[in-house]
Amino acid sequence: MSAIQNNVEAASAEYSASFDKGHLALPPAKKYLVVTCMDARIDPARAFGIELGDAHVIRNAGGSAADALRSIVISQQLLATKEIVLVKHTGCGMLTFEHKDAVAVVKNNLGEKAVTELSEKVPNFLAFPDLDKAVVEDVDYLKKSNLVPEDVAISGWVYDVESGKTRRVV
Repeated sequence: MSAIQNNVEAASAEYSASFDKGHLALPPAKKYLVVTCMDARIDPARAFGIELGDAHVIRNAGGSAADALRSIVISQQLLATKEIVLVKHTGCGMLTFEHKDAVAVVKNNLGEKAVTELSEKVPNFLAFPDLDKAVVEDVDYLKKSNLVPEDVAISGWVYDVESGKTRRVV
């Protein structure tokens, strides 16, 4: 087993020894979901005040609404969430490249067959050059989607990885 796998096993044993939340219901108690980035510097529960069982947290590269849409539909239509909080962050890697750059890295590292598969399965890496603009665009994307009911409250935020503060953009 790798060191990471050993850590997962040890942490699970420690966590489960005092775990007492097995009674929580499947739908989130506070009926909302958070879309945020997968960046390891973000602890959504602590940063956004989410207790176990309160909300769904959907994480992907850049906190992309488009990338999260499948999970958003499941959360809302099958598990009754009524609000979306979208949070991007400062220092995001998605600010540092364009789609063509990522494709070039894949080609260099994995070859032409991988690039062909990439074009079929990941037609756009959804990178963005302007953080606040990306938040506004993602909120608009969700508001215009027929897959998100009109009465769903949607807000957009930026989390600062250096200060831990979150500010509302829209």
